[in-house]
Amino acid sequence: MKFIVLLLFVLPFVAFSQNKEIYKIYNAEGKETSYDSLITNCKESEFVFFGEDHDNPISHWLEYVVVSDLYNNFKDKLIVGAEMFETDQQLVVNEFLDNKFSESKFQDAIKLWPNYKTDYKPILTFCKEKKIPFIATNIPRRYASMVSNKGFEILDSLSSDAKKYIAPLPINYDTTGCYSDMLKDMDKEHATPNIAKAQAIKDATMAYFILKNYKKGYLFYHFNGSYHSNKHDGIVRYITNSKKNAKIVVISTVSKTDITKLDDENKGEGDFIICVTDDMTRTY
Repeated sequence: MKFIVLLLFVLPFVAFSQNKEIYKIYNAEGKETSYDSLITNCKESEFVFFGEDHDNPISHWLEYVVVSDLYNNFKDKLIVGAEMFETDQQLVVNEFLDNKFSESKFQDAIKLWPNYKTDYKPILTFCKEKKIPFIATNIPRRYASMVSNKGFEILDSLSSDAKKYIAPLPINYDTTGCYSDMLKDMDKEHATPNIAKAQAIKDATMAYFILKNYKKGYLFYHFNGSYHSNKHDGIVRYITNSKKNAKIVVISTVSKTDITKLDDENKGEGDFIICVTDDMTRTY
């Protein structure tokens, strides 16, 4: 009997000591901070970019939590947008949000990312329920592919109707920053100038449609791959080129074996960096 009582007393402490933290939040300087601090900063901004790790469930859970908390503060002055939906899909997205057809019809109507059901459907459903505008911001992939193969010049051959889905041409393309870094990080076989240009036309298009749909006094919450907004570059560069004093918060996601500290290489990647343990399960 004494053994059982002792076991019941000890077990909770054993379990507690074995708890494993799955993520921590750091500021740009690499100091641990809180979710409350992250949300407070987001509430004081005009644009929030959540840079996700596409197959990381913690990224997607926090994206949902953030949009929910921002809605509680902004209500009908919140706008949501995403890289995962392309500008020529906007009509279908709007019709779905307006309950014109079912979820299954929506999934049949447009090409969705493989992790849509687990990672993006919850946010889209939330926006539908709360009547939050949801903006498809990314360039249609066929046009990005064209740039990847033939450069920006190929876009000039598109019809005026096609160009409605792209940032106004020519875009301001600066080869420094994330675009030069991309080519340095790639193997020589694939590191062609047009690859970086394809990235740039995506970033420019997302920035253009974010600004096109932004309203003064609102908050635009956008989620995208981290590389599109890390270090206030990519999409953010194009935003600030057009809106010099924009109030922007960038959230970035990294995966590390040791999440008790942030590596120097990750400092400054965002105003807030979500550091997730690298043995976290993946969504695809």
